[in-house]
Amino acid sequence: MPDRFGAVTLAGNSLTVRGPVLQPGDPAPNFRLTAGDWRPVTLGDSAGMVRLISVVGSLETDICDAQTRRFNEEASALGDEVMILTVSADLPFTLNRWCGAAGVDRVLALSDHMAMSFGDAYGTHIVESRTEQRSIFVVDRENTVSYVEYVPDIDLHPDYEAALTAVRQALAGDD
Repeated sequence: MPDRFGAVTLAGNSLTVRGPVLQPGDPAPNFRLTAGDWRPVTLGDSAGMVRLISVVGSLETDICDAQTRRFNEEASALGDEVMILTVSADLPFTLNRWCGAAGVDRVLALSDHMAMSFGDAYGTHIVESRTEQRSIFVVDRENTVSYVEYVPDIDLHPDYEAALTAVRQALAGDD
């Protein structure tokens, strides 16, 4: 498993990210995450759908909160053929509490806390803090990665519009 020192920064300090750098056209790696009700969730559970995977460090921080709320708001306009997953290393208890308090009900919040299998497979596992690097992945119906954004600094937002455009292109089959 490759470690990439300096792949992300926080307050000007370089951090180490574990895992590969995925590119559009790569097969989407499988993962095993935990839902708020403690059931396991894999990539195959959403087979045949377009997936927008929004990766955050912790739902209880400002930008991660805003990112998850933004995609929750966008979800209904994207339709039933799109599943939005938010991945963090927060505990499942935290996911349930935060989603309930925030009124987030159109995004499936998932925990990578148990094994960091998503972070290691998608190249988002920040080693020093055992959290995730903010990033966005769009996975098409055929389980191919069609869009990737690794945000280079923890304190920056992702490019929401580019991610939403990639989802619309995947829905249209133009990816």
